[in-house]
Amino acid sequence: MRRRLLILASLLAALCAAQDLTLPNKKDSFHFGVIGDTGTGKKGEYQTAEQLIHYRSVFPFAIVIMLGDNLYGGEKPKDFAEKFERPYGPMLQDGVKFYAALGNHDDPNQRFYKNFNMNGKRFYSFKPRDGIRFFALDSNYMDKEQIDWFEKELSVSAADWKIAFFHHPLYSSGEAHGPDQELRKVLEPLLLKYGVSVVFAGHEHFYERLKPQKGIHYFIEGGSAKLREGNIRRSEETAVGFDTDNTFMLCEIEGDRLFFQTVSRTGKTIDKGVIDRVPQTVRSAADKPSN
Repeated sequence: MRRRLLILASLLAALCAAQDLTLPNKKDSFHFGVIGDTGTGKKGEYQTAEQLIHYRSVFPFAIVIMLGDNLYGGEKPKDFAEKFERPYGPMLQDGVKFYAALGNHDDPNQRFYKNFNMNGKRFYSFKPRDGIRFFALDSNYMDKEQIDWFEKELSVSAADWKIAFFHHPLYSSGEAHGPDQELRKVLEPLLLKYGVSVVFAGHEHFYERLKPQKGIHYFIEGGSAKLREGNIRRSEETAVGFDTDNTFMLCEIEGDRLFFQTVSRTGKTIDKGVIDRVPQTVRSAADKPSN
């Protein structure tokens, strides 16, 4: 009887997810998920993961990017099991790949953990399909080696969609941390020069979508397990802010458009929209001063 009830509850949750999905969900488009500041091993993480699993039953994403603070506290094998493998187990079993960036609470040795797909590197890039490339950075130690690597990778990439993700946000309305302006000085010129369209960060324990800054779309998704309630100081840069529950993001790239939907731990959609990719030639011309 208990098993039947669990199956019924799962089917009902999947049905609700199907009804609430706002993304086009085209067969040939590229689907991915976004989570950040996840590694607590506590109730909020597990409930958010369950909701993500329900949505995957109707929105079959193949990868999930992780924005750092992947494990809080101990990092023994039991911690990886409790704080990652169990909550996301059904997706791991189905072959979903998780790609992690390092946060300030993470041991750098996480880069050797197989399920984070970092292949022993603090920073790396990957191409899930033609026309799309992700760049994972270690924003804890933005040294010359990493900056040089990032510029080289960007310069040789022919991808239409260049998407960067790392832990510390360049723009933020958070009271606890706020924007990392020193990191912005280093990274933003490269993002602009080489046509990065979207940047995902964590660190702040809430969700925020910033208004486009110099043509780049910035998201903070640092509330997938942790939550800093009431921490957003709404500013002129804030497009949407949500700091009252845990969240995750679903994204879909179809041609020159990226659709996104942000969902809470209880299944409520708290933000959605579409980003039109601006070709680098157009953006560069727009950034030039007029005579």
